[in-house]
Amino acid sequence: MRVPVFYAVVLAFFCHSDSLEIQPSLYGSTRSQEAILNPSDCSARTKQQQVLTNPNNFSVDVRMPGVSPTGSDTYLCMAHPVPTSRDAYIVDFIPHASMDTVHHMLLFGCKTPVSTRSFWDCGSVQGTCEDEASIMYAWARNAPPTKLPKDVGFKVGGNSGMSYFVLQIHYGDVSAFRDHHRDCSGVTLRMTSKPQPFIAGIYLLMSVDTVILPGKRVTNADIACDYTSYPIYPFAFRTHTHRLGKVVSGYRIRDGKWSLIGRQSPQLPQAFYPANKEVDVKYGDTVAARCVFTGEGRTSKTYIGGTSDDEMCNFYIMYYMDSKHAIPFLNCMATGPKELFEHIPAEANVPITGTTGHMNSMMHMGHSTDNQDNRLLLDANKAEKILDPGDLYSLVSELLGQSKDVVHVHRYNPSKLQRAQADLVAQIDSLMQKTDLGSPSTTLAFQTREDPVLVRDRVHRFHQLEATTKLPRSKLLAEGQDFHLEQDSAWPQGSLQLGQVSGLALDSDSNLVIFHRGDHHWGADSFNSQARYQQRSLGPIQQSAILVVEPANGNILKASGRNMFYLPHGITTDKENNYWVTDVALHQVLKVSGDGRDRILLTLGEAFTPGSDSNHFCKPTDVAVDTETGNIFVSDGYCNSRILKFSADGKYLSEWGAGSSDRRRRIPFQIPHSLVFLPDRKEVCVADRENGRIQCFIAETAEFVKEIKKDEFGGEVFAITYSTAGGGLIFAVNGESPFRSAPLKGFVINYSTKDILDTFSPNKKDFKMPHDIVETRDGSVFVGDAGSKAVFKFTTQKLHRSVKKAGIKVEELEEMEAYVRTNVRPERNMSKTAAVKEMQSVSQQTQSEAKAKEEKKSAAKPNTADGVLPAIITTLLLIPLLVVISIGLFICWRKNNRCEVKTEPSSRVGILGKIRGKAVGSLNLGNFFASHKGYSRQGFDQLSTEGSDQERNDDDSSDSENEEYSALPPPQSSS
Repeated sequence: MRVPVFYAVVLAFFCHSDSLEIQPSLYGSTRSQEAILNPSDCSARTKQQQVLTNPNNFSVDVRMPGVSPTGSDTYLCMAHPVPTSRDAYIVDFIPHASMDTVHHMLLFGCKTPVSTRSFWDCGSVQGTCEDEASIMYAWARNAPPTKLPKDVGFKVGGNSGMSYFVLQIHYGDVSAFRDHHRDCSGVTLRMTSKPQPFIAGIYLLMSVDTVILPGKRVTNADIACDYTSYPIYPFAFRTHTHRLGKVVSGYRIRDGKWSLIGRQSPQLPQAFYPANKEVDVKYGDTVAARCVFTGEGRTSKTYIGGTSDDEMCNFYIMYYMDSKHAIPFLNCMATGPKELFEHIPAEANVPITGTTGHMNSMMHMGHSTDNQDNRLLLDANKAEKILDPGDLYSLVSELLGQSKDVVHVHRYNPSKLQRAQADLVAQIDSLMQKTDLGSPSTTLAFQTREDPVLVRDRVHRFHQLEATTKLPRSKLLAEGQDFHLEQDSAWPQGSLQLGQVSGLALDSDSNLVIFHRGDHHWGADSFNSQARYQQRSLGPIQQSAILVVEPANGNILKASGRNMFYLPHGITTDKENNYWVTDVALHQVLKVSGDGRDRILLTLGEAFTPGSDSNHFCKPTDVAVDTETGNIFVSDGYCNSRILKFSADGKYLSEWGAGSSDRRRRIPFQIPHSLVFLPDRKEVCVADRENGRIQCFIAETAEFVKEIKKDEFGGEVFAITYSTAGGGLIFAVNGESPFRSAPLKGFVINYSTKDILDTFSPNKKDFKMPHDIVETRDGSVFVGDAGSKAVFKFTTQKLHRSVKKAGIKVEELEEMEAYVRTNVRPERNMSKTAAVKEMQSVSQQTQSEAKAKEEKKSAAKPNTADGVLPAIITTLLLIPLLVVISIGLFICWRKNNRCEVKTEPSSRVGILGKIRGKAVGSLNLGNFFASHKGYSRQGFDQLSTEGSDQERNDDDSSDSENEEYSALPPPQSSS
């Protein structure tokens, strides 16, 4: 027994010693010991796929398979498959290289590498990937490991579009291989299969045209780009130049103010350093960087290039963003304008001097739980202390003590989210019980200075949870309550700078997506008689044609779609937040990625070629997506009169025309202009524009279901959308017709009964050409107007109780109504709506009385006699009134219903019942005054139910922006 125990102890000792071995390749100035391994060992290390540590976490080695470059400035690449087909996340990068051998390393992620051989020369035209490559990691000059913040990771595998890692290494000086050793430098990736709520990405700012003049003391390379996507939160930065670089700085510019993201000397270890934790980047900001070079000592011009004698100007930003909007890689290569960089802070021009030891201590972004990594960093800093006479050890110790959790160096620690959510749930619970905790802004304010992003997320979650406790506003409309859609004139808070608005949609976060035409217009000269686009020489729209904005305030969250479209028309989104759009100039339907990278994922139709077969369209107008199957439906369009159905991958399935309950009288579509999918009914409805009707079909079979056609439409229906609230509501907007006159407005229609429940229009200016409509989860309605180049927001408000007609104003009798409600019990046959209203009024009065009692407690007690006298006077005045009413009722009874004012079955509700007449549950002033001389009941009812919609001055409307021409009416039968 002693011998096996002895061998076990010895084996354990060697394993322990090996685990504590210091790797000088990470921080030392000599070549890595791993670089001089024999080729078989190097290859063995490369083939090592993964080292499992627990069910969720694993490591992957990506290393060169024992290479020996034959010349200086050689770029070699190797590909390594992501070891899982499911989603995985990189949370840590551990480099294995030395600057004596390797100039720099880059790790890319992509779907298809150029080669799957052991390695290849990627400095030639071959490159790294066949498709778009995303940089995930960069290393140079003996930089230490990079550890990401908690709950943040680079997403790979699964549906990320990254199924391969590609390692690129730049070998600078070939003299390092005079001993003919083989190199297996690379990086170890620590990964997890646990989903991360925040996804990391790299934003690279890079100069491509800088020229450094020989002998010139200072040359600046300036880069700047406008940011047009969802917010990102930088947590680290890295600089990279060659020998001439002195300092590289990166900034965010917002409202003219420059905020530092990071600044560093590129001659120090080129690691990822902690970024300024107070800086985020959102739509409308500008991201800028400056590299400062010197040409002293050079005898010729130095250009940007890939060799050691060339120069580079790179500023890397490592950021995270919400996983729902994750963009793995962004880049900016635009030269910054001189007038912009006149305001750059002076610090950007000051070279940085410092010791390598000090920089190493600053570079460590977070600590691994592995004791080896901690000891390596301490030993490296101790070694540097010998070179630096200053007392760096105490500084390093202090820094390490502060870096136990990455929250100290990053803006936001998502691990706090669970505790924040618990507090938030308690707060909402208290609010639901009407416990006074103060305003949400007050109770959350203590977090603002520490974690501003956390506050934002908590407030957003608060509003989400709060919204679930309320009835959807569209449901209030459906149930016939006294609610009406009215314009929110304060929306948007800022200018959106839109062209002709052709389409609206909602993404999965219920953000508003706007599709507009920028500086392009659809005019009389846009197409010839064969429907071919005549203005191709203008090129595509240079502005961002797709904007994602916040429904609450209209702030732009993201912009995309530059240089892609010619004449946009319809847009919708699928469950993956991809955009399905139509372009009438291109005669195409495009599926565009919604991640801001403007990737065209699928194309239907031939560009600029109209047609009527299954492979061509002629000015297609809109797309609807089946939320379950992914099938898509296309309305086609201005030339054709059909609906086409395709599978999710673009395979043609079927098509059909207009429907009718009487096949002998079927009228073809005339511009099927808008589509909507009804998820609860599995139907597709189409706005048949020139026929002024809405038709619905079963999505699976194309069987005709129903038609909705109203005189109020005025002969044209431009767009429709659908809400499942209240059993189904259709929202529609009409358009101007050359044959009939009807005011332009929006409609809320009960799908089942086809009744119009409400109409709405802007308050200050009329619609010109309402072109599309969407409804949000909270019941807000947005209308895009191509004529006025604007988007209107409508919200559900309580119906106005005062009207004005011919200068006579009839005020609401609120006080009388409240008085009667609080003194009369509702009858059993009173409508549910009336009962709800009565409960609301009683509740409001109870709250008012409670508030009044509190005020009375805080004030001196008044004389009780002051309250008795008014009560006595009121009673005395009511007695004659009751006598008169009794006599009148007695006379009516005796004369056997000869009196005009008749008592309804619910007349015991008293005065309010007589005011309301038959419309129990709503105050109908028209019924009350209808029998009085000088009032027209018909005219008054219009005002009381439709507000001011019928009073708009139609003479003010204009069709000068009418770029979409109406079709001629169908020919009349001679018989």
